[in-house]
Amino acid sequence: MTCFLTATAGFLPGDPIANDDIPSYLGTFEGEGETRKKILRMNGIRTRHYALDPDQNPTHDLYEMGAAAAARCLEQRNPAQSLSYLSAGSTNAPLVGPGVSSILHSRLADQGKLPHPVEINSNAGICTASAQALINGVRAVSSGEHRTALCVGIEQPSDILKSSVMAPPDDRAEHDDIRQSKWFMSIFLRSMLSDGAGAFLLEDRQPESGLSFQVNWTYSRSFAHLAPLCMKLESGSLLLSQDVGILSEHLKPFTRTVVEEAFRTHDDDLSTYQCVLPHLSSFFFKRYLLNVLREFCHGNPVPYWTNLETAGNTGAASIYLMLDEYLATHSPEDGDRIILFIPESGQFNFALVSLTAKRS
Repeated sequence: MTCFLTATAGFLPGDPIANDDIPSYLGTFEGEGETRKKILRMNGIRTRHYALDPDQNPTHDLYEMGAAAAARCLEQRNPAQSLSYLSAGSTNAPLVGPGVSSILHSRLADQGKLPHPVEINSNAGICTASAQALINGVRAVSSGEHRTALCVGIEQPSDILKSSVMAPPDDRAEHDDIRQSKWFMSIFLRSMLSDGAGAFLLEDRQPESGLSFQVNWTYSRSFAHLAPLCMKLESGSLLLSQDVGILSEHLKPFTRTVVEEAFRTHDDDLSTYQCVLPHLSSFFFKRYLLNVLREFCHGNPVPYWTNLETAGNTGAASIYLMLDEYLATHSPEDGDRIILFIPESGQFNFALVSLTAKRS
């Protein structure tokens, strides 16, 4: 059996928010200003989107953003066969239960987009939560059990990073290096993360006209047996934090390992690809990414493309938004090959998806 990605869509709430305007939406904490400047110089993000107004009131909830992206995706293409599988992922949903796909099904049914029974799949995690939702959708269609699947990635970190609800522990006086403090590990992410949603439509056959992508293979691996916990969201306090020391030590070697293993497992060659779309949390990791691409492409790295600078780091929604924007600004030729690469620093999980452009 085969699987084709036949439509994409994205949803970014509100207008782009410049770096200087972050405090107007998220508020600020004592001593945060200088730290923010340093983080923004490092990550290279210029604008991002928040589902907030300047008074920190939400303009959308997470399910509303996901439903908006899904509805746009279905407006791009109405599948010949009725949708029967809905798969979604996010780092933090307003409800612990039921799963995010259950609420999405309800919201889409209210819009007349999915008014019938479907199988649902909800995925939790950090940045690979919705990548796994995509992989599960590919497996559902490729197995022949479903002919169509709708996959959705959503993030709304602003809801737990705004100053009106966040209470970062202040242990700065206990550390000579502020980056080792719990204060920094939580404040750090306020300059990194932003909101958005995206959706992909999967079908078991190539459309009669237009651009689609055949899914060649998927690969997903966890390295939690080799590394400590790096990024976490505490269920009680909803405090989101990341240890940048652990991140710097482990992300680079695991990236090389997972790329090598993925291509060896599928007897594939990275040099035959036309573009890599990587989920980059920060341009700080750009140099190492290029080194890995150069190593596995015999000294001539495959081009990469990212919308990190203008869309921000949208976590689990990132790869959906990235492919959708890439296709809006590029025109892949028939046979062009693209790799989606999604690293997660939670406890180091990685996902790769290989695509080939098909025009008919």
